[in-house]
Amino acid sequence: MSVKSLIINPGSTSTKIGVFEDETLLFEETLRHSTEEIASYASIVDQKDFRKQIILDLLKEKNFDIHSLNVIVGRGGMLKPIPGGTYAVSDDLLADLKIGRQGQHASNLGGILAREIGDSIGAPSYIVDPVVVDELMPISRYSGVPELPRTSVFHALNQKAVAKRYAKEQGKAYESLNLIVVHMGGGVSVGAHEKGRVVDVFNALDGDGAFSPERAGAVPTGALIKMCFSGEFTEKEVYKKVVGNGGFNAYLGSNDMRDVDKMVDNGDKRAEEIRDAFIMQVAKDIGSMACVLKGKVDQIIMTGGIAYDKAVISGLTERAGFLAPITVYPGEDELLALAQGALRVMNGEEKAMEY
Repeated sequence: MSVKSLIINPGSTSTKIGVFEDETLLFEETLRHSTEEIASYASIVDQKDFRKQIILDLLKEKNFDIHSLNVIVGRGGMLKPIPGGTYAVSDDLLADLKIGRQGQHASNLGGILAREIGDSIGAPSYIVDPVVVDELMPISRYSGVPELPRTSVFHALNQKAVAKRYAKEQGKAYESLNLIVVHMGGGVSVGAHEKGRVVDVFNALDGDGAFSPERAGAVPTGALIKMCFSGEFTEKEVYKKVVGNGGFNAYLGSNDMRDVDKMVDNGDKRAEEIRDAFIMQVAKDIGSMACVLKGKVDQIIMTGGIAYDKAVISGLTERAGFLAPITVYPGEDELLALAQGALRVMNGEEKAMEY
């Protein structure tokens, strides 16, 4: 029997939904919210009823029978660090989403909305591979400063989805492979997937690895400390230099790789040098993860929006292709990845994880 799912992926000013029958998308919509609408709510969790109603109104407009759904899936939020997998939205998980265990973010609403809508029609609710997925081996946590352990914050949903896609296409279990997955979007995360667990990964948010379209990645620590105490910048301004205004944004004034490519095509040598530096830094991250896996790498997988860029893929292949064969899955389809996570549980391929 086929499985019909409603997928809910809340963003800061939008709510993206999709309805699937197994892995086939029946329809999707991105519901936009004005800054004024969002600003009228004191907290993210206060937006719940507003967002729920516009989802239900949309389904009604499309004459879609909500009772035909078998499962509701929400984007995972800022929970405590947990292993990867598909999680039932239990009371404990729901409580942590509501308080924002590791911070307030719109994605926290995904599981909350899934649970409410699921309960209203008697269907199960799940979240899949939130950004707080943490499978680091103990020695990956050491940074050199005891008060500053390395943390696991990365594009877990897409990394896990493409790793499992590759395994399925090869007729192998994800848990039998050693993979290096390279997600390149607004941020870059490079993870070592050892037999189904991401045992090491560069923090994609604010402190590890290559620079990206809008993040600085690892920067010279001493110089950063001096900047922080120079008196010229507030804490917020320094953080914005690292997250948001770093990387390509800082060097070239754009966070769009297509703009960078146009600059290169128009003969801008500085833009070409910066793109080459990005390629080399990502390749260095890949090499680091190859060492984590002791050189036993079955495949390198490139994904995210920048994986569409032929110049970048060519450059990375030239620098890192000697380590292992490369597969490219450009873009990211979060709605499908969420649907697939629930489908694996509904079909008995995986057991739902307990929070």
